[in-house]
Amino acid sequence: MAAGVHRLIVPSVSRSNFIAVQSLCGQHPGCFPAYGIHPLYVEQSKTDDLVQLRGHILGQGAVALGEIGLDFFVEGFDQARQEYFFVEQLKLARELDLPVLLHVRRAQDAVLKNLRRIKVKAGIAHAFNGSRQQADEFIKLGFKLGFGGAMTYPRALRIRELAAALPLESIVLETDAPDIPPDFLRRGMPNEPKYLPRIAQTLAGLRGVTLAEVAEATTHNALNVLPKLAGG
Repeated sequence: MAAGVHRLIVPSVSRSNFIAVQSLCGQHPGCFPAYGIHPLYVEQSKTDDLVQLRGHILGQGAVALGEIGLDFFVEGFDQARQEYFFVEQLKLARELDLPVLLHVRRAQDAVLKNLRRIKVKAGIAHAFNGSRQQADEFIKLGFKLGFGGAMTYPRALRIRELAAALPLESIVLETDAPDIPPDFLRRGMPNEPKYLPRIAQTLAGLRGVTLAEVAEATTHNALNVLPKLAGG
């Protein structure tokens, strides 16, 4: 909190860490849980895990269902299995009226296809790196787009162009700590939530506005799409 970051979302990736996420958020004020099965963990997941996911959310509460989605980047991925778990979790989010936190890597169009078919209470497309056209389609569906460490690299031209040009009301900031370390960290150092203000400064510079404007707008956007965060 000393860095000015007061609310953190801690998402799960599989049934195996539902309890760990619950415990961590219970110990640290300002940390809020999200529960879901990540596409890179579907190989080790069982269909019964979806039943456990539903029960855990009903019993413990969550600000969102996630991190869920599709990842067609890692070699040898099972698209059918990923889509099965993704679709079933979208149905669950719709049933429970929860927003979703999306992992989308080289799968923007496939994710959009499923979102159009199964309407959910919006959410966030995490670490967005698609095209402007794809960005506009997510926004039409009510989603916010997450920008973080990748945006700080001068060579990340497409991401930086999107961050500068998209409507500010469609953007939220994130760190994905300990992953996606920003450009200003030494190689090998883990990302941390405390770096969010410096990431926000990058966005402010790209858009030619003040840090205060970015902080106010992106905080408002996050609370708008994840209303249960407002209680923190």
